Amino acid sequence: MPALALLRAALRRTRPNPDPSTPPPPTRLTTTRAPDPAHLAAYQRVCGFDAACDDVLPLTYPHVLAFPPTMRLMTARDFPLPLLGLVHTSIEVDQYRPIRPAEELRLTVRTTALARHRRGTEATLLTEATSPDGALLWQSRSTYLARHKTAQSASTSAPDTAPTPAPAPAPAPGEKTWELHAGLGRRYAAVSGDRNPIHLHALTARPFGFPRAIAHGMWTAARCLAEQGQGQGQGQGQQGIHTRIEFRAPVPLPTTVTYSTPTPQTFELRSPQGKLHLTGVTGPTDAPP
Repeated sequence: MPALALLRAALRRTRPNPDPSTPPPPTRLTTTRAPDPAHLAAYQRVCGFDAACDDVLPLTYPHVLAFPPTMRLMTARDFPLPLLGLVHTSIEVDQYRPIRPAEELRLTVRTTALARHRRGTEATLLTEATSPDGALLWQSRSTYLARHKTAQSASTSAPDTAPTPAPAPAPAPGEKTWELHAGLGRRYAAVSGDRNPIHLHALTARPFGFPRAIAHGMWTAARCLAEQGQGQGQGQGQQGIHTRIEFRAPVPLPTTVTYSTPTPQTFELRSPQGKLHLTGVTGPTDAPP
């Protein structure tokens, strides 16, 4: 997040709580980008993708390519939510065919909906990646939560975005444990451009209700998909891919998390105490709309 964007976002913190009944702004931003090989390699390293399988882009990489127009959209005067402290709560991705690293993509971002959330207001952003001839190759729908007092949240100040789940089931075969270090948020920020203070350091996360920095939702999503082999040559073939990921509770840094696959099409990320951080499902997608 550039310094100017941070300043603009800080100024927007003084605005009153957003009204979820307000129609989404009509702003639509577009850019054209092709992956930079060095940047792509750095992203693969941070997120755990196999750099040897670099014949197609990771499934989550267009989200990073679209980050500059997304940031302009979210810092624009008509964007209804304050940027600082915004929490990514879900992402749904449809990729209609593998995207090669040398391909040029036309990326478009817009806000499609506002909705009430028990902890505040959520905005849905639609991102589309098309080929130079206009064919839709990839699209995502992300929800972002601005936390503020509501009738449901007035009695609690916990930073989680979902209720505390039941204890974790017994360990499953193939379960893996990951040690996440304190600097992970800064490492991912360097390759993604997302320098939201809640991800960088405990001192910058505390003003937004988090006792420690939290991992980027998109890092946890990418790391899980990399473990599945989705989004690269070993996972895609020529078939389109659909995935939906729910960020159920923040992942504090540093910490230990456990990745598991209850079924071949689903995956989870939990704390050692069984707290559910993330759920995901993957499968084939329909034809592009």
